[in-house]
Amino acid sequence: MKAKDKAKELREMTEDELNRKLTDSKDELFKLRFQLATGQLDNPMKLKEVRRRMAKVKTIIRERELGIR
Repeated sequence: MKAKDKAKELREMTEDELNRKLTDSKDELFKLRFQLATGQLDNPMKLKEVRRRMAKVKTIIRERELGIR
């Protein structure tokens, strides 16, 4: 999984791929939060990256629901 997903690349994905990416990101965020709580997180900026990736995916899913683009 890439650290930086471009919106263009995400828009080329199917609904199933986007949903899978969202689920994977949610799982990753859960694990990162657990590491943060136990003091084992090496890179706190990873949390921000994962949250942004989730926001991009959710935005594209919503655009498709509304018929935008």
